[in-house]
Amino acid sequence: MEEANKPYKYAVHHSEEEGKKIRKNLWKVFWILLVVTTVEVSLGIFWKQLSGDNSDMAWPIVKWIFISLTLLKAFYIVAEFMHLGHERKGFILTIMVSYTVLIIYFIYMILAEAIVQ
Repeated sequence: MEEANKPYKYAVHHSEEEGKKIRKNLWKVFWILLVVTTVEVSLGIFWKQLSGDNSDMAWPIVKWIFISLTLLKAFYIVAEFMHLGHERKGFILTIMVSYTVLIIYFIYMILAEAIVQ
């Protein structure tokens, strides 16, 4: 019970310099995510006005831009906030290969079902 009453400064396991680097990195990730989200939302709101008469031709490009930006955001979230970016390469590969195979399998199932019907 006494551990819970200790001030935070006794519970940290790094120096103030390390803490500043960690906070700086978190702010960097925050600004990257903010910019990417702003671009996504702006593109979603204004894509018809930007494409003009070529809206049918621009739509696939807009979809790929959304997918790319979403994957970029997912990378930063997983790497920084889920701490996967600080792990060993073998562990990262184990997780990423598993999810990649699963996603490819899901895409195959979706396409196979779409062709059958």
